Amino acid sequence: MTRDGAGLRARRDGASVLAYVIALAVHGVTAALLFGGVACLVWGWGSGLMLLGAVLLAMAVALRPRLSPPLGDGTVLRRADAPELYALVDEVAEAVGTRGVDTISVGKEINAGVMSRGLRGHRALDLGLPLWEVLTPQQRVALLGHELGHYGNGDTRHGRVVGSALRSLATWRYYFLPTPRPSLGEMIVNAVYAVPLLLVQGTLTLLDHLTLRATQRAEYLADREAARTASTEAAVGLMDRMLVLDSVDVFLRRECSSAALAGARSARGDAAGTRDGDDLWTRLAAHLASVPEHEYERQRRAGARRGNSVDSTHPPTHLRRACLLAGPPAAAAVVLDEVRQQRIAAELATARA
Repeated sequence: MTRDGAGLRARRDGASVLAYVIALAVHGVTAALLFGGVACLVWGWGSGLMLLGAVLLAMAVALRPRLSPPLGDGTVLRRADAPELYALVDEVAEAVGTRGVDTISVGKEINAGVMSRGLRGHRALDLGLPLWEVLTPQQRVALLGHELGHYGNGDTRHGRVVGSALRSLATWRYYFLPTPRPSLGEMIVNAVYAVPLLLVQGTLTLLDHLTLRATQRAEYLADREAARTASTEAAVGLMDRMLVLDSVDVFLRRECSSAALAGARSARGDAAGTRDGDDLWTRLAAHLASVPEHEYERQRRAGARRGNSVDSTHPPTHLRRACLLAGPPAAAAVVLDEVRQQRIAAELATARA
């Protein structure tokens, strides 16, 4: 690992180089289909080659690299909608050593993530409100530091070349999957598709494994950026929160069931069926605050017993936490005070509702 400006960057190893070569080959196949289709249409004008050209062009369009991963289904906030939140993201980005994001989407997932979209690298931040609401102010800074740290740590899996190749291969595999309960004609098609499916699946598996180590390493580097931005204490607290996110999921599902039951009672005219849901996020935060310390310790020990998974994109949380504590403690470079926190909460009021 090497220092690059204010951020940390992983060095390119043999696996990363090979992943780039395979990704370029994948895109080369699509380019060959495109040029082959155009050539057949131009040189075979008025002949049977035109049909082949049309088929090749259709395949090239269907299998084209997707440079824009799908956005979440949350509420999209522009800079005019949430200037204080964008200012915080920009400050964290400057501390990390990168630039901020172009859009922020606030959704219902218990997660957060960043992505680059299109040829111009439009940056988008997906912010899961259930996760955001159960974090302390400094843990929220650590979350932003971790996500923005991914832009500068050399994670090949989420780059344009390799990331779009992975999405292309997934699309190819979808088209070659066998038809369930096939007719006689579909059985023949399934047999013809068997070899291409194996080739695509093998390439996808190889590319996936070549990028997993770099992706896991990128998580450790992003954790270090989180500690450097929000303090080691806040980054470790964020890791602890990640251990009990299943409890957040259970709580929200229980609230959904209670709301559905209350709605049914209200429809029957039962006054006891109504329930005020405006304080949902307050109840969620109180629920997480009630989790005792021994539960966090139990989760850490359970993670240690499960061990490490080489085919996971994220290292075990207990190892990430231990890695943060192994180094010297870092002070916060960005502090989210109470006044600023209240302004951001006001900007998120629509999404919270």
